[in-house]
Amino acid sequence: MPPQVPMLMPVPERPLGCPPGLEYLTQKQFSKPLSRDYKCSLSLTVLMGWETNNQYVVKNSLGQQVFFAAEESDFCTRMVCGPVRSFLLHIQDNMGQEVMTLSRPLKCGSCLLPHIFQLEVQSPPGNPIGYVIQSWHPFLPKFTIQNERKEPVLKIVGPFCDCKCCSDVNFEVMSLDESSVIGRISKQWTGFEAEALTDADNFGLQFPMDLDVKIKAVILGACFLMDFMYFEHTQKQE
Repeated sequence: MPPQVPMLMPVPERPLGCPPGLEYLTQKQFSKPLSRDYKCSLSLTVLMGWETNNQYVVKNSLGQQVFFAAEESDFCTRMVCGPVRSFLLHIQDNMGQEVMTLSRPLKCGSCLLPHIFQLEVQSPPGNPIGYVIQSWHPFLPKFTIQNERKEPVLKIVGPFCDCKCCSDVNFEVMSLDESSVIGRISKQWTGFEAEALTDADNFGLQFPMDLDVKIKAVILGACFLMDFMYFEHTQKQE
């Protein structure tokens, strides 16, 4: 059987003021759920029990590939620090041009400080466009989305119990006062076999069509962060 050729999203016209590469996030396909398929070296993880750099494919609601993302971290960091490790995540468009870089410092497993920096989102050549800051809470995963000036824009609130068995896990994207839900990051349940035997995960991402494109990019970055923090497991860690 010949290898499957992925459907690629056509290059859209870039609106005025939109950073290069982020024009993909301005299209109407993103007013519906945006699917993200996470893929890595499954055979190495399952059979040998040691981790490789994560790789991701981002698709729009039509199933067209929009971005490809690859982690940059060293073997020792992945083995010793696991999901709290520092990393760079390089996001490329379908022509191989880097459109975003996500950077995360090394984080402890139990943070007691009120506000913990977790992620910086940059557009080339190293221009910050937003940040994800973790807020301390006794039992809820809570984060603040900041713009490039480090001004709070939105909140992300996760569930009380991040149960990973037989159901989706939703992180609500909310207004600053947490009075309204404007979007969602969802870890989608893929079945017992896929969840137990592979590292393949599916996420859905929703946000308003008229949201600032830079903030859309930061929410997309937060989706990767949720995967690292709450859903990355290896045989060694378990």
